[in-house]
Amino acid sequence: MIIGLDVGGTHTDAVLIGHEGIEKEVKVPTDETQLFQTVTAGLEEVTAGVDPKMIRRVVLSTTLAANLIVQRKLPPVGMIVAGGPGIDPELFCINDCYYAVKGAMDHRGRELAAIDEDQIRQIAEELQKSGVRYAGVATKFSVHNPEHENQIADILAPYFERVFIGHQLSGNLNFPRRITTTYLNAAVYPVHKEFFEAVKQSLLQKGLDVPIRILKPDGGNMSFDSSVDHPAMTILSGPSASVMGALAYAPKSGVTLVLDIGGTTTDMAILIDGVPLLAPQGIEIGPYKTLIRALRTQSMGVGGDSVVRLVDGGLTVGPERQGRALAFGGPVVTPTDAFCVLGLMAGGDRNRAVEGLTPIAEALNLSLEKAALAIFDQACAQIMAGAREMIDRINSKPVYTVHELWEGSAIKPRHIMVLGGPAPQFAERLATHFDGSVSVVPHWQVANALGCALARTTSEVTLFADTAQQVAVASGEHLTREISNRFTLDDARELALQLLREKAVRRGANPDYLDLEVIEAYQFNMIRGFHTIGKNIRIRAQVKPGLIQGYDPVSGKLQREDL
Repeated sequence: MIIGLDVGGTHTDAVLIGHEGIEKEVKVPTDETQLFQTVTAGLEEVTAGVDPKMIRRVVLSTTLAANLIVQRKLPPVGMIVAGGPGIDPELFCINDCYYAVKGAMDHRGRELAAIDEDQIRQIAEELQKSGVRYAGVATKFSVHNPEHENQIADILAPYFERVFIGHQLSGNLNFPRRITTTYLNAAVYPVHKEFFEAVKQSLLQKGLDVPIRILKPDGGNMSFDSSVDHPAMTILSGPSASVMGALAYAPKSGVTLVLDIGGTTTDMAILIDGVPLLAPQGIEIGPYKTLIRALRTQSMGVGGDSVVRLVDGGLTVGPERQGRALAFGGPVVTPTDAFCVLGLMAGGDRNRAVEGLTPIAEALNLSLEKAALAIFDQACAQIMAGAREMIDRINSKPVYTVHELWEGSAIKPRHIMVLGGPAPQFAERLATHFDGSVSVVPHWQVANALGCALARTTSEVTLFADTAQQVAVASGEHLTREISNRFTLDDARELALQLLREKAVRRGANPDYLDLEVIEAYQFNMIRGFHTIGKNIRIRAQVKPGLIQGYDPVSGKLQREDL
């Protein structure tokens, strides 16, 4: 059996999947101030009466890191940055404890200027006196030669609880994004570590000594232990759970819009021929642009519990949520209250919903039912407007699926898949706002948790080779290897795939079911005078995001449990 658990802004969903499909599903309210207790409550309910020996693994997604970033509640982090040829690293200042220091490498990883050890120690002492407990180090071209980053980290280590190093977090070139990625890893580390330790302890108390994994924003998972070294990998795992929850049931041809409508937000994504789109450079969240690999998703503040207001004689829905709907004891009118008035849902205090909607109906000069329908339509209209804006942005740039550059015509969805608590209510009404078909994802109430449970383990490796210097480097994999001057592109592919296979297995993948592919492979000659002195080679390889081996979406059965 596999447990999938997704922490949303309003509810935490959990599923228990066995050979016969979903054997149990639960929803518990999310208390963002007591997230650990929320997770524990979900696990308690979904495992009640189940023999712990039958559970093979647990896969989680969490909003913890994303919430810290969005709410600007990140702790202070010391960022030590060294540049190289080009733009002054001072221009990439990301926080108040940011230091651009001496030292530089060129684009081939050759030292241009040494670091100043005394300068680093002085900075470390200042930060320590200020109470800063975590630090990040990023140097330009460290993916070609990480020596400076390693030296700086070694000097800093005695002064901080944890130091994060840029080249270990991403092997991709992009200095500003690598600075941001390093910073966010250091900043979300303390809260993620606390969450990590609390969840492990809770599971052990229940007798669940099983592999724990956490969903990443690229739609794959990684071992929980690995997440402590890469805590920013948990950012936006919730929206990726939406995509994976829909993926098993998506059409295998055409363009599909996925809408996960929750109580707080609507998360959106596009599938092309059943394959998700990829954010090619990495996550963008708030003011931060990173190198964290992610599915291309978008969130907007419209959900079942969003605040409904009258503004200049018209209706608006969201973007904020002030609690539950009036019908369920909340303080303000929401679309859920409109559903209650229209008889589209079971439960709730209809009298409270009617009381809240009456002033809105009177102000609009509409009957109560027509006012409720107007609220419903306004929410649908805002969701579709947000989807159109997302699609326009996607069409304005090259489009990448998780497998390759897509070279088709402009994206135009012909089908919508809806999941989330109010999915059935919204699906029927969205059909009146959309020129195409609309369907509800099976198990729509817990589809995100199902997506967590079914996601396979993913990894990515970037390898650089310089035949003139006779060296191959994969900084994120701690590899620097001597090569011959006859090293070829095929040799680089073979080495990158070997590294990827080893990395995926370390992160918890089943070695018998690895779907590996090279997604970038290029080389160019290096010329000095009129002679070729060598080749510069770059390879990027990945484990394809997708569902675990053995899940049958038609029957819902798990033929085997791919650990």
